[in-house]
Amino acid sequence: MKNLVGAALLGQSGGPTSVINASAAGVFLEALKQENITEVYGAIHGIKGILNEDFYDIKQEDVEELMLLKNTPSSAIGSVRYKMKDPKKDDSEYVRLLEVFKKYNIRYFFYNGGNDSMDTCNKISKFFKKSEYACNVIGVPKTIDNDLNATDHSPGYASAAKYVATTLMELYHDATVYDTKMITIVEVMGRNAGWLTAAAALAQMKNQGPDLIYLPEIPFDLEDFFVQVHKVLDKKGKVIVAVSEGIKTEDGKYIPEKYGELKTDAFGHAQLGGTAQVLANEVANRIDAKVRAIEFSLLQRSAAHLASKVDVEEAFKSGVKAVKAAVAGTTDKMVGFKRVSSNPYKIKYVMLPLRLAANTEQKVPLEWILPDGKGMTQEYIDYALPLIQGESKAKLVDGLPRFAQLKKVRVVKK
Repeated sequence: MKNLVGAALLGQSGGPTSVINASAAGVFLEALKQENITEVYGAIHGIKGILNEDFYDIKQEDVEELMLLKNTPSSAIGSVRYKMKDPKKDDSEYVRLLEVFKKYNIRYFFYNGGNDSMDTCNKISKFFKKSEYACNVIGVPKTIDNDLNATDHSPGYASAAKYVATTLMELYHDATVYDTKMITIVEVMGRNAGWLTAAAALAQMKNQGPDLIYLPEIPFDLEDFFVQVHKVLDKKGKVIVAVSEGIKTEDGKYIPEKYGELKTDAFGHAQLGGTAQVLANEVANRIDAKVRAIEFSLLQRSAAHLASKVDVEEAFKSGVKAVKAAVAGTTDKMVGFKRVSSNPYKIKYVMLPLRLAANTEQKVPLEWILPDGKGMTQEYIDYALPLIQGESKAKLVDGLPRFAQLKKVRVVKK
């Protein structure tokens, strides 16, 4: 709806990235410029913050500090993993959200997250429409998993991919230095989509990367894995393997699940981690060599010192575009990227229906994955290389990064 006058609210949700705050900076700085936006709030820990009426007053922040968010990792206002109930079965939480939005006259809502967050955004938008409450709702994408549907890529992916490729190149030099047999197994994030693990192919392209790469899109055969490791070890005396945390066997079991039970999060997703260690243990039982397991874990999504300039700028602009679209009357949409060309690299920002991204995973095309863990095709390289270009990081003070230091003034409850 056009010409809405009221407050704007941003929430962040799910796993952070090194550029999610760049999107927040885009939303906050643009919202502060808009005449129709009377207040600018940040929901503390996403949906939970809204349910609890727990907001930061962004108008109290210095513009210079908000600008520093562009190069500050993680979620500045706090993230959350919280699954709202199905409104068709229990709409009590949605009724509560509506009550809070009315109380604070929130007419613009932006939710910064991945698949589950876009689903939450979509449900809230639909409930508000049904309740005849005028509020423009826009999803701002982010995920290092790069699995949001309908968009060419997602903010956060490129910087994490750059970290994976760069760190594997650095590891290559260390893991191949000795004259003894050595097997290094590196675990990369990615539950069902292997986009981030695929980035290992960028290091491979430079002949300073892993020998074997395994993505969750292809069922993982343990026995074939041991065969491939043996082959490389016999030939080179060293083996480096990149595996997605989410690789599964033919019967649908995660690797750690074969050796114990996995816990699940609020959305019912398995809490992964430990895949590399399990494989390392199994390899050590079969092969006489030094075996090392390395898990990148949180480092790959918080490494702002290796952020891609393309990623930072696109994340920031997606926040700006979200606010401009909402003020112009757009609702129930997510900011997406449409690639115009790869060489030279060019994209268009498009507004996509939230339903296209909600709970739908975009996986790596099978035709881009080489057999026997050999890596990725040139099509993937051509897709990923433009995304990791350039450098954008925090200025150094005393040799250390100067990240944003927000005042975080809470809004007094009405």
